[in-house]
This record gives sequence, C-alpha cells and structure tokens, in this order.
Amino acid sequence: MNKITNNQLYLLIRAHLLEILREPGVIFWGIVFPVLMAWGLGIAFTQKNELTRKVAIVRYYSNDHHSNESKLFNFLQHNAKTKKTEHSIDLKNKKLGNISVIFIETNWEEAYKMLKKGTISLILEDHADDIKYHFDPANSEALSLYQNISNLFQYGINTYTASEAEIKPLTITGTRYIDFLIPGMLSMGIMMSCTWGISYTLIERRSKKLLRRMVATPMKKSNLLISLITARVIMNFLDASVLLLFAWLYFHIQIQGSILALLVLMLAGNMAFSGISILISSHTANPEIGNGIINAVVTPMMVVSGVFFSYHNFPDWSIPFIQYLPLTILADAVRSVFNEGFTLINVYIETIILSITGIVCFIAGLKIFKWY
Repeated sequence: MNKITNNQLYLLIRAHLLEILREPGVIFWGIVFPVLMAWGLGIAFTQKNELTRKVAIVRYYSNDHHSNESKLFNFLQHNAKTKKTEHSIDLKNKKLGNISVIFIETNWEEAYKMLKKGTISLILEDHADDIKYHFDPANSEALSLYQNISNLFQYGINTYTASEAEIKPLTITGTRYIDFLIPGMLSMGIMMSCTWGISYTLIERRSKKLLRRMVATPMKKSNLLISLITARVIMNFLDASVLLLFAWLYFHIQIQGSILALLVLMLAGNMAFSGISILISSHTANPEIGNGIINAVVTPMMVVSGVFFSYHNFPDWSIPFIQYLPLTILADAVRSVFNEGFTLINVYIETIILSITGIVCFIAGLKIFKWY
C-alpha cells in the first residue's frame, strides 16, 4: 500500500505539471505577462525621456484689456513659442530631464473638463498683475509642476538649469523604482499563481464532479493536494527565474543579499499562499462564489501590500494591519534581500511566519476538504 501511495504522489505531480505546461495560457500569463509588465513599468519610471506637461490659463480680467498688460502674457511673449492660443516653453536639464510646458488659453468650463480628464493637473488664473494657482496638493505631479512654474515666473527661465550643478543623482544600487518593483512583482506572482492555480482548479473540478470520481479510487486527498501544490511551486520557481533573468539583463537588477535567503523566502511564500489556497477552496463547488472568495483574498493585498508603491502612503493607523498581511511580509522580506543585502539570519522570522501560516491553513483545509 505504501508503494502504491508513493507512486501515486509522483504520478499526480507529473500529471499536474503536464496539465499546466500543455496550456498555452499558462505560459503567457505565468511567464510572458510578468516580464511584459516589469518591462512596461520599468521603462515608464526609469527612462529619462522628455516630459510634456499641459497647463490651463484662465483670464480673470476683462477681454478689453490688451494681453501685454498681464505679467503672465508679457512673460510668455518674450520666452515662449506661441501658436494661436498655445504657448510652449522648453526647460532643459541634463540631470533632471527635459520638460516641455504647454500653456493653453481657455475658460473655466474647458479647464475643469481638462482637469477631470487628466489632460492637465494645474490651472493658472491670470490677473493683470498677479497669478493664482489652482491644483490638488495631494497630486504629486501638480505640486512638482507648480514649483517649477512658480520659480519660472519669479526668477526667470534659467532657474530650471541654474541648480543643475548642485544636483547629485543617486547611483546607489537598489534606489531605483525598478529595484522596488521587481521584488514586489515576484511576491505578487507567487500569490496570484497559487490562489488562482490551486484554488480555482479545485473549485472548477469540484463543480464538474471530477473530484467526486476520485473518491472511488485509493487516492488520499493529502496526496492530491500536495501534488497540486508541488506542481504549482515548481512552475512558480520557473516563472520567477525568467522574470529575474529578464530584470538582470535589461535593468541590471542585482541581488545584494543571500541567494539562499531568497530561495527560502520564495519557498515559504509558496507554502503560505498554497495553504491559504487550499483553505479557501476546501468547500466551495460554485465557480462564481469561488471567484468572489479568491478576489476578496488577493485584491486587498495586491492594492495595499506595497507591490507597486509604498504602503506607507496609507493612513498611519492602517500600517500595523498592512504589515501583517502575508503578501506584505513576503514583499518586504524579498525587497530587503534584493536591496539591503539581508541574509537568511535577517529574514528567519518572516520565513517562520509564512511557513506556519501555510502549514496551519493547509491542515485546516485538509480537515474540512470536500470531494463534492
């Protein structure tokens, strides 16, 4: 019987791996899509291209006044390239990057429309002898644009380049946005692959009565679940290897810490999310309900756990709760290995927490698991 059981687990793992590899969608969503996402976000936030920013100008004074009575239009007349109702100024800086600011003459109604569509983030209210700025202070782009333009009008067009000699760009490894992004995407990939690859597979098979047929066989449910987890973990390591190889070749990402610590963390992360996946799919037979449960688990973590931006942007009272989410623990620990040089000793607590989470959830899911 032990011989049958051992051979059964091997055959189940092999069958699940072949099933995954024979699906073209798995190759795209598991391997190609993360690479494309990393490439797109990395290009957007690491390449220093010329930026174009549009600003609306709304006149406050009467149209009877001539435009050169306004300090703003007097400035634009001498420093900008004018085409009908648009004025453009190019701000050059080798270290900060070049910015092309386009000032558009319009009215309040059109200005608000452009603001709502995201075409502009700043409105200038032009008085004959003064300029008032309208923007959302919480919008970092609008705040930066306000600072550039206010300095421009106050000190002249050379203010953008005057401070160039004082600018010392950071060249320390691990300080770029892409260095922050890749560990987060690596962690999110583990979560998404486990929850959808394990949970949805079990729910779908239960709904199609496929699991029910296995009751008649000498198959142990633990073997079925372990084989499903093992196949998914193998694929996750393959997916992560491709993503890391791409990040290393294209963005020159470096792992400053211990490779062993990274591998152990990834294994612990797979254990945690595999166990959670087994637990949330142990009873449900309705794919629509299963969809909702999976989304309810993964979506909040994907948003708040610091994958694409720091979770410290959220209110202070929420930070302690966010820090104890499995994805936050995994992403923070992986990021520390990548960018801070952490070793296994530095991340052993996170590894233990993730491992225990996975084991407890797996045991609980195994206890309440239903074949049909």
